[in-house]
Amino acid sequence: MPQNIAAPVHYELVIKKSRFIACVQPMPDRAGAQAVVAELWTQHPGAAHVCWALLAGGQSAAVDDGEPSGTAGRPMLDVLRHQDLEGVLATVVRYFGGVKLGAGGLVRAYTDSVAQALLAAEKIAIIKQRTLAFSVPYALEGTVRRELEGAGAVLAEVQHGDNVRIGFTVRDDAADALAHRLNEACHGRLIWHKDDDGADEA
Repeated sequence: MPQNIAAPVHYELVIKKSRFIACVQPMPDRAGAQAVVAELWTQHPGAAHVCWALLAGGQSAAVDDGEPSGTAGRPMLDVLRHQDLEGVLATVVRYFGGVKLGAGGLVRAYTDSVAQALLAAEKIAIIKQRTLAFSVPYALEGTVRRELEGAGAVLAEVQHGDNVRIGFTVRDDAADALAHRLNEACHGRLIWHKDDDGADEA
């Protein structure tokens, strides 16, 4: 199951006088990640590199920032993937110590600094949600509300017109069973609004 982390975590590694200052933090998108990286350059104007990796669905990225290709961003991203994280940014600020580490040494340094930071992270399971909506006659409103409450669903909208339109979110793994119970309780008088089907992550 994908996980996020509760708060930023840090770790600093020194190898042959080079400093690798790692931070792993929750981050939903690339724009936010780029803002963090820009701020790190402001805080560390003397750094040689600020490498980063973002694991956030279609906005994921791996940036070597001048290090040899594939020695920084990609190994950092691999650590995040290996730990089944989502919506997480890893950054490593490197101060060059005057001794070249070689490609293998760089991969180990960037991998280890991120992995060590994550040892201190509090991880939170990401529970996939499904959003659904339906209409029912007024006489059935109490019945469907009880079913929704019993399933732990969260109401998103309730509109009273010719019928009662109700939108809600529920855990994805409970959605099909809940829909079946609602259909049975309403004896075919419930109308689903298919346009509202979707999947969100909370």
